[in-house]
Amino acid sequence: MNTTPLTLDEIYNLAHDCLTQNGADQANADALSNTIMTAERDGSHSHGLFRLPAYVASLRSGKVKGNAAPKAEQVTPALVRVHGDNGYAPIAHEVGIPLLAEAAKNLGVGVLAISHVHHMAALWPEVEALAEHNLVGLACTPYMPAVAPAGATKPLFGTNPLSFAWPRPGKSPVVFDMATASMAMGEVQIAAREGHDVPMGTGLDKNGAMTTNPNEIADGGVLLPFGGYKGSAIAMMVELLAAGLVGENFSFEAKEGDNGDGGPPQGGQFILAMSPAMIATDNWDDHCEGFFNKLTGLDGVRLPGERRHKNRLSDAPRQINTPLVEKIRSLMD
Repeated sequence: MNTTPLTLDEIYNLAHDCLTQNGADQANADALSNTIMTAERDGSHSHGLFRLPAYVASLRSGKVKGNAAPKAEQVTPALVRVHGDNGYAPIAHEVGIPLLAEAAKNLGVGVLAISHVHHMAALWPEVEALAEHNLVGLACTPYMPAVAPAGATKPLFGTNPLSFAWPRPGKSPVVFDMATASMAMGEVQIAAREGHDVPMGTGLDKNGAMTTNPNEIADGGVLLPFGGYKGSAIAMMVELLAAGLVGENFSFEAKEGDNGDGGPPQGGQFILAMSPAMIATDNWDDHCEGFFNKLTGLDGVRLPGERRHKNRLSDAPRQINTPLVEKIRSLMD
């Protein structure tokens, strides 16, 4: 694969310049560029610069407001609602996460319901931000239909990711971010770009047949939920929490209202924060460290998020797909 080395600052600046030249103001460009840069920093390539052309498309079409100013409402001491003003999700997180963290610290639990945002980034940054406050975080969001429920061959669910973070005072938190699909669509698209097959069970072609060809899945095919009926049930839960419960679009409704520009649709997000210091015993952290020691003492086991946290320790340039870099630069011509 032909790559171009870019420092983290260069990745941020490339994203920021591209966004501001295509209609984003400084605050929105900064929030999204930081999200893109941290994804590349941690090795989450499918959620880094790879997403930028789609973000630009949604700015150019006018679907997403480049000067969005999200507003927060403290509905109850434990419930925060944020109207994202039809902007990208990271700028709404900047408004809502601090209020959510404060609620959970004071009450033991807090809920953040976000509406009118466009979310296509990695899902771990918001829960990791909560873990930095020594809070447990859980987040989920729907998307547009790309996944067939168990037993079906037509899409209804989004890839419907779910992320979770557990704080470890003085150490990196345990964090996972996973699609309820067998594979995130971004990973399928990268496999198609680079000419790699995907595992059997990832998805179906347009005729409903199993395939390992990522192009056949991405072009008229459909993803499958992980674990059959189990993953399908979790994907349904995400729809209900992040659409039904927050009063936003289900994945099929998001598609019906989307303009087809290739960017993320309007939707919502559900985020839950919990304080183990208030809910558990006084020695909650030591108790859980004993559990993690048992877990990692098993041969072949590593904690979720370890690879990303190791990646971020390096300040070396990241190798970015050269055609992607050229495409992004062309969007600023």
